[in-house]
Amino acid sequence: MQTLQSAKPEGTVTFRKPVREDGAAIWELIRSCKPLDENSMYCNLLQSDHFGDTCVVAEKDGEIVGWISAYVTPNDPEAVFVWQVAVSPNARGIGLGSRMLQALMAREETADVKRMQTTITLDNEASWALFRKFADKSNGDLTSDAHFTRDTHFAGEHATEHMVTITFREAVQSAA
Repeated sequence: MQTLQSAKPEGTVTFRKPVREDGAAIWELIRSCKPLDENSMYCNLLQSDHFGDTCVVAEKDGEIVGWISAYVTPNDPEAVFVWQVAVSPNARGIGLGSRMLQALMAREETADVKRMQTTITLDNEASWALFRKFADKSNGDLTSDAHFTRDTHFAGEHATEHMVTITFREAVQSAA
């Protein structure tokens, strides 16, 4: 478990792997972070249980204030896919999203990762800013292109998701 003093003096933020018992709190956190897609509580339980080694919980004063769901891709062990990043409205403005990404990449489970991927809609300015900042801090090159399109994959019901790939020029663990 990593512990970092937050930029705000009222507490320390710790980063850890989730456990099954975190699933409901993670689900509630995501629900409070509009416009994030809400998955079922069962999905968050499975993420915590099956993918805990590559997911991150940020905790402050006993409350879960941040969450990253991620996994090393099954067909490419050099890539980690970040499914979702959630930061509580009460914990914004202290760089928590970037710090959770750093905590993820500092783990033994991501030691062989050379690329980070995620999908982002064009209008999600906060996510673009987070991943651009992380790419810069990690000495990585960021590229993107349409991946899941509105009409082909979402039957017109969801904006096109662009695959964002950060290719690291050096090991992130040594750069972090």
